[in-house]
Amino acid sequence: MTPSIFLITLGAILLVGLATDLLGRKTSLPRVTLLLLFGMLLGKEMLDLIPDFLTRRFELVADMALLMIGFLLGGKLSSDTLRRSGKIIVVVSICAAVATAFFIATGLMLAGMAAGLAILLGCIGSATAPAATLDTVVESGKNTPFTRILLSVVALDDAWALILFSAGTAIVGAFMAGGPEENPLLVIARDVGGAALLGAGIGFPASYLTGRIRQGQPVLTEAIGLVFLCGGLALYFDVSFLISSMIMGAVITNFARHHDYPFHAIEGIEWPFMVVFFVLAGASLELDALKHIGLAGAVYIIGRIFGKVCGAALGGRLAGMKNGPKAWLGAALLLQAGAAMGMALVASNCFPAYRETILPLVIGTTVFFELVGPIFTRTAIHRSDDWPGANSSRTDTAAP
Repeated sequence: MTPSIFLITLGAILLVGLATDLLGRKTSLPRVTLLLLFGMLLGKEMLDLIPDFLTRRFELVADMALLMIGFLLGGKLSSDTLRRSGKIIVVVSICAAVATAFFIATGLMLAGMAAGLAILLGCIGSATAPAATLDTVVESGKNTPFTRILLSVVALDDAWALILFSAGTAIVGAFMAGGPEENPLLVIARDVGGAALLGAGIGFPASYLTGRIRQGQPVLTEAIGLVFLCGGLALYFDVSFLISSMIMGAVITNFARHHDYPFHAIEGIEWPFMVVFFVLAGASLELDALKHIGLAGAVYIIGRIFGKVCGAALGGRLAGMKNGPKAWLGAALLLQAGAAMGMALVASNCFPAYRETILPLVIGTTVFFELVGPIFTRTAIHRSDDWPGANSSRTDTAAP
């Protein structure tokens, strides 16, 4: 790989991002879907135009993009949002995650799949895709109670999914010889608890120290430095970097009283990373996996849709959310991406007997939800505007 080829490829991808943004405004397809389709077109299974040097760095690009996403989502968990809609956010996110795992696992078992495998796939399916969801919201240009609650729910969703997955591996491991060697409860404590401690440990001093060079206006260098430092330490200590960056963002947005922290600065530069991330993600998708998902894949897809829609609706009902936004919240949570893939790899390593089923099914359904999910999310965002008070500046969408 010569520097010229690397720079030409990177520049071309970024310019395509601009063209995709324009095309997304002219069509009904979200730009996330368009970028994935473009990446698939350029990937190995089609035109094979993206150099191996760049695709081999996909994990690094993905980590950098997701760190910024976690930080931005954490910024949505302000005390004002939690005070007004905290009950909705917590109840909806828990119900959507648990219902999805239940519907997928039950459907797969009724279709004849082994109970252990069905439980693992149900837990994997409860995860969402923070990056694509955030980008779809940003692209819509909407800043409504519905979008704020949606982003807050997504911020918590992967934490619940990780807890469910760890519990699922514990249950399956208890009934199978050769289950996971490490106690899944310790995995939860390390991944979630350790990530929370790391995020808070960086966030509290940062909330006081930032914004001092330019009084009341933190510079971009501070924001990028904190995000990358947090991510690097999370990877070093083997805890969830997405949760740690989210916690750091939440702590800073609630305790930095002397400035509006550099979430706006991050928002100014995260899009180039997102463009490269989604194009490389599309290029990395294995289209052949779609041929092998069969009945199990169809049951997984249907179960996940029912789980997200019914779970979010139930959570909204329990939390007193208005009927209109409640009906569309689950449809906005259908995206599935990196977290599910990561869990699938872990499950395959822990339970080698299930590897040949888990990986093709999760890869195939991820292709489906990554392409179709943004359309549902965009539709839900726009349809939520049809109810009175949808564009209110308040973050409360609870029923009066």
